[in-house]
Amino acid sequence: MPPTRIEIQPYDPTWPEQFDGIAASLGSALDGVATRVDHIGSTAVPGLAAKDVIDVQVTVADLDDPRIASAFAALGATPTDITADHVRPGGDPDPARWRKRYFRPPSSWRPTHLHVRQAGLPNQRYALLFRDYLRATPSAAEAYAQIKVALARLHPDDVEAYYDVKDPVCDLVMDAAELWATATGWTPERA
Repeated sequence: MPPTRIEIQPYDPTWPEQFDGIAASLGSALDGVATRVDHIGSTAVPGLAAKDVIDVQVTVADLDDPRIASAFAALGATPTDITADHVRPGGDPDPARWRKRYFRPPSSWRPTHLHVRQAGLPNQRYALLFRDYLRATPSAAEAYAQIKVALARLHPDDVEAYYDVKDPVCDLVMDAAELWATATGWTPERA
């Protein structure tokens, strides 16, 4: 699949509702396999500008559980060769700690990213902490939005350039999020 143009749009208040419909489908298909299904990424943060793509994190007990592939196949989702997440500087360098599975949704679904991560691994926690910190810190969310809008304007057709800058920015946000998590006794919100 060729890269698509990067377009950041203003927050759409229907994104959480759209996630709820996706989560209902996933919940039925992944019953007994998923321990959580969460709305993550920018569309999960009220007021945050984003690409019009719903990011979903499906948390499982074991990434090697064969029921995962079967459940996604039953939905019409297809696996990809994306098998790991970006490791932030200072993060545990063990590649096994950053494994994931990624599925493309059925063609009938709205644009969606389906990330499957294992409970307790740092990448599973990262997605939830990043989301919750931005929800709790509007000034950080606004600064993050400004960076994404500028990157999309400067590199609308260059996905690699977009992420070459965006990933380190996310790492900086995570430094603040970790301090916030410690100060507040953070535990992940649902959905």
